[in-house]
Amino acid sequence: MHSSFQYDRTAGGRPAGARPWTAGGNPGGRPDQQRNDRGRGDVGDGVARQPALKSKEFFPEVFSRHAAAYQQRLEDIMANGEARGRTRVIELAEARPGMRILDLACGPGNLSRRLAATVAPDGEVVGVDLAPGMIELAKHAGIPNARFQVMDVERLEFDDASFDAAVCGHGLQFVPDLGRALREACRVLRASGRLAASVPVSLRAGSAWATLDAVLDRWLPPAPKMTDQQATRNTVSDPAALRQAALDAGFAAADIEVVAEEVHWESAAQMVSMLMSWWDCASRLDGMDPSRRHAFMTDAVDSLSREHPGTIETSGRNLVLIARV
Repeated sequence: MHSSFQYDRTAGGRPAGARPWTAGGNPGGRPDQQRNDRGRGDVGDGVARQPALKSKEFFPEVFSRHAAAYQQRLEDIMANGEARGRTRVIELAEARPGMRILDLACGPGNLSRRLAATVAPDGEVVGVDLAPGMIELAKHAGIPNARFQVMDVERLEFDDASFDAAVCGHGLQFVPDLGRALREACRVLRASGRLAASVPVSLRAGSAWATLDAVLDRWLPPAPKMTDQQATRNTVSDPAALRQAALDAGFAAADIEVVAEEVHWESAAQMVSMLMSWWDCASRLDGMDPSRRHAFMTDAVDSLSREHPGTIETSGRNLVLIARV
């Protein structure tokens, strides 16, 4: 895979010519899908239907279970330039040697490792995440000047004004109480500190995703629905609303950058393989027996290959919040 990008800055509202976006939560530009909620009688045997859940009950468990695959996938796409929203927050944090930086919803520490190298030798990165499996992987990476803790970003266990900067790479969309999380980030930042946070958004364009959605609908139940996330999803998908949320949380100033990506997949098989490790698909595949899983994968690759032989190009957008204390 490889990608190109561009970004625009807006102090509120949508850039000229833009249309409303839907929030997403996956690396590599793939949008969260707003699934059809109708009951389906064609859901395959061996796949349990997903009930409505609460975010803090579901996400820590599923991300812990798939932490290793997530870590490797994210490392690959960051190395290949496929995670431009995340790498942009590193740039906007303006990390320098000696700084103390907080990595919110740090996952397995992919961003933390890069930031730690920048603030070395005397600086420190602290990563927090609700998924114990993610934190264990981050600890095992052995980053000398970084430490990691299982912690809720809505209830940070740090003193006021204890960090020079904070980052969050594709994590805010999972937070039930976005306002509280932003207030906590503002509280722990020192004077003139800044928060840089990215969230993935998309125009839901592209026939490749439509093809894969059709296969998912044939084989799998809808993605688990969180009962406590809709307000957050609505906010982080709208530039003006996201900026206002930061101001309401106590930040003195806030801006939004719109970062566009064009992602090129080498083959249908590569795109499908990547899809299988995203949380929304992986969580639904866990209950599928191996033979049906193989048939599902074959159907997905064959269907996509018929319509998109050779390389495949998809596009996506990220909103990047830059908020200053």
